[in-house]
Amino acid sequence: MTSGNDGTTRANDRPAAGRLSSPTTAQGLLTMGVEEEYLLVDPVTREVHPAGDQVVALASSAGLGDRVAQELTRYQVEARTDPQVESKDLGEQVRAMRATVADSAAQLGLRIVSSGSPVLGPAAPPPLSRGSRYALSAATFRALDDEQTACALHVHIGMPDLDRALQVSNHLRCRLPVLIALSANSPYWLGRDTGYASWRTMTWARWPVAGPPPYFASCAHFEDLVGSLLQGGALLDRGGLYWDIRPSHHVPTLEVRVADAVTTAEETLLLCAVVRAMAATALKAVADGEPAPRPRPEVLRAACWRAARDGLAGHSLDPVTNTLGPSRAGVEQCLAEVAPALRDHGDLELVRSAWRRLRADGNGADRQRFVHQRRSSLLDVVDHLITHTTPDQGSA
Repeated sequence: MTSGNDGTTRANDRPAAGRLSSPTTAQGLLTMGVEEEYLLVDPVTREVHPAGDQVVALASSAGLGDRVAQELTRYQVEARTDPQVESKDLGEQVRAMRATVADSAAQLGLRIVSSGSPVLGPAAPPPLSRGSRYALSAATFRALDDEQTACALHVHIGMPDLDRALQVSNHLRCRLPVLIALSANSPYWLGRDTGYASWRTMTWARWPVAGPPPYFASCAHFEDLVGSLLQGGALLDRGGLYWDIRPSHHVPTLEVRVADAVTTAEETLLLCAVVRAMAATALKAVADGEPAPRPRPEVLRAACWRAARDGLAGHSLDPVTNTLGPSRAGVEQCLAEVAPALRDHGDLELVRSAWRRLRADGNGADRQRFVHQRRSSLLDVVDHLITHTTPDQGSA
């Protein structure tokens, strides 16, 4: 959920991940952009701190302009890139926008962390950002807003048109558990270990329109369903389509929004490259007339739950074959299947190198728990997140 700086702009009404003029290059390569959400923390108490509006104003003036915005709670800030073709260029922009937001927070004596959930903080409800949209959200969704101090990574992939965006969405649904396991980075919630690798996945699933998207038979099917949800009051507007995959209604992208906010910029690049390769592989399947897998909705939902619980450390459920296997093996199978698209986009070595590190060191949730085990200190976990979100920030 996002807004303009005054909190009145409708979610998703501004250009997502920058201004996208063309979804592909002349060579047929897909563009990609990213939105990252950060938490603001006090470096002394390590608790989340409500200064989102102030940090947004400073970061906007420091060069980010309308690429930085408030989020649902005042503990959060969102920043987004312009669309890019080269991962190297995307990486430079991700690091630069992180540094700008971190510098702006530092002017207020604060730090930023990229994590799916707050490690430490006061009990819910959180202070909501100012603006008519957030007031309407509180009136409509009520206590649902109380536990939504959750930060995600949203990847936008350029698409030729709505029809193909929906067909790609159909193909990507079965990939969602892999993306959850790769990105899981929210094991702690306000002072306690939830037992999950991605608790954000579980809290976000409470919204009336969230989780894996339906299988769409056509554009008309999509429009009819969205119209029914709007009429029934489950959405404030089309920006409230919180499915894990959704087509943008104002720019030619497909947004994959299932990932936790990951700690390092390198992990953001990994997720972006993998999502783009999945989309490119799906586009080829669409062009070749290959039908999309249609896992049973109940099994797909269960597979996402299992991925959120276990992350990379346990087992994953394949929603197509209904088989349970090691999560790391499931990721490796997926990466092998999209390797041709990774190679076409120049991302194969980047992804292989990043995956080797994740396979050895674990995802963000694994690393947060490893830090905690050293001294049983959640303060150490927050310091770890501060240091690795923007290495030049420093900690308390």
